Amino acid sequence: MSTTPAARPEAADLRRPSGPAQLFRVFTRTSLQGFGGVLAVVQRELVERERWYTPESFLQDWAVAQVLPGPNVCNLALMLGDRTHGWRGAAAALAGLLLLPLALALLLAGGIGGLAAHPDTQRVFSGALEGMGVVAAGLIAGTCLRLAAALRSHPLGFLPALAVAVLAWGTLALAGWPLTWVVPGLGLCGALVTALVMKKGRR
Repeated sequence: MSTTPAARPEAADLRRPSGPAQLFRVFTRTSLQGFGGVLAVVQRELVERERWYTPESFLQDWAVAQVLPGPNVCNLALMLGDRTHGWRGAAAALAGLLLLPLALALLLAGGIGGLAAHPDTQRVFSGALEGMGVVAAGLIAGTCLRLAAALRSHPLGFLPALAVAVLAWGTLALAGWPLTWVVPGLGLCGALVTALVMKKGRR
């Protein structure tokens, strides 16, 4: 397993997980780094470190993972594991995401459960969570900028694709529209327009 990051793996350089065991190890490592900024960690691990995705293919699978019900990263792990090693790969990837973090969460809950009601403890945890929230926001913003670079190869062209992305952000962050409206509505429109452009380009 390579540990040298690659800034932008091309399709010809892509690797394949060697088996369920490697899927389990990589997703376990990923889950232990996902303190709020899980998208940034997943992108770095799967695209830059392991080279299982190109930026474009990662963006496509992440979009599908967002549409499906459930946590995005769990959906992505299931899709990647199933595609490469069937149900065993899917089970191994999902187990890697969940088992060790669950065990750590249970240990922490049992260890500090008696201190949780203490005012000093609450102040410490509140400050720590606020600080982590700032870091998570920065990680997500940086990853979004990296993923935006993949739009250069989009069939719509960079600027139209970027305009759709900004529109999605605006409807969610500024207008406050529900995600259940934006994803099917804007997502379906984007898919249809892209399909028409690709069909026209093949003629």
